[in-house]
Formats: sequence, structure tokens, C-alpha cells
Amino acid sequence: MGEITQTTMCIFWAVAIIVFGIAEAVTAQLVSIWFVAGSIAALIAGLCNAPIIVQVVLFLAVTIIALVITRPLVKKYITPKKEATNADKVIGQIGVVTEEINNINATGQVKVDGKIWTARSLENKIIPNGDEVIIDRIEGVKLIVTNK
Repeated sequence: MGEITQTTMCIFWAVAIIVFGIAEAVTAQLVSIWFVAGSIAALIAGLCNAPIIVQVVLFLAVTIIALVITRPLVKKYITPKKEATNADKVIGQIGVVTEEINNINATGQVKVDGKIWTARSLENKIIPNGDEVIIDRIEGVKLIVTNK
């Protein structure tokens, strides 16, 4: 086996930049952009005839530094924020059961704030028609309630 040349390493880093760049473009989740930065640093070191070990260490160092510096910022701007909706205002309110709530039979409706909602019992108890309930949370389009 021959020795790894600087030209081979420069080609390797150039290919790494392309592969990581394509992976980033395909996923759009900011999972490999830091490797692109590390590969660019290593390529520059290779073009300056730095030893292979220096190129690898530089790749790792720049990748880690870029990740540590930018990840919190990226998470802050990329992470979707939960938007409160008008439906959230029923949480904590009292509603009246208009159809018996029975989780096993997947039945139940509650009227709250002038609207009829599908409802399920938090405690898996049957709640009869006419009972008052407290709305604990919303799961999808269903209210999760407890008997008052």
C-alpha cells in the first residue's frame, strides 16, 4: 500500500464537503452543516501541506466548535413555538356533559363556551349526561376532562 498523499487528502476533503453539503440540503435539519465547516478547514490545511493528523484534528476541532457555538442559536430560531389557539381558553373551564363519556366505547361530548366538543375522561371513569366536568387539556380535537 502506498502512502496517502496531500493530493489524495485534498480530494477527500473536497468530496466530504460535497457529501455533507448534499446531506444538509436533503435533510434541511441542520445535521451536517458543521461537518462542512470542519471539512473546509481541513481542506485549507491540506492545501497548505499540513500533515494528515493536523488536518484530521482541525476537522474535528472546527466541527465541534461550530456545533457548540451555533447549535443553541439554530435551535432557538428553528424550533417551532407552540402557538396558543382560542381553543386553549377552555382549559380549566367547567363544561356540561351532553353525551355520556365512556372511554371504552369511545363516546362522550361536552358543551363548553357554547360549543360541543368530543370528550374523554382523564380517569377512565364513565361520566353521565348532565354532569359538570373540568377541562384538563386538549388532545387533538378532544377535551380531556375530570368530573367536577
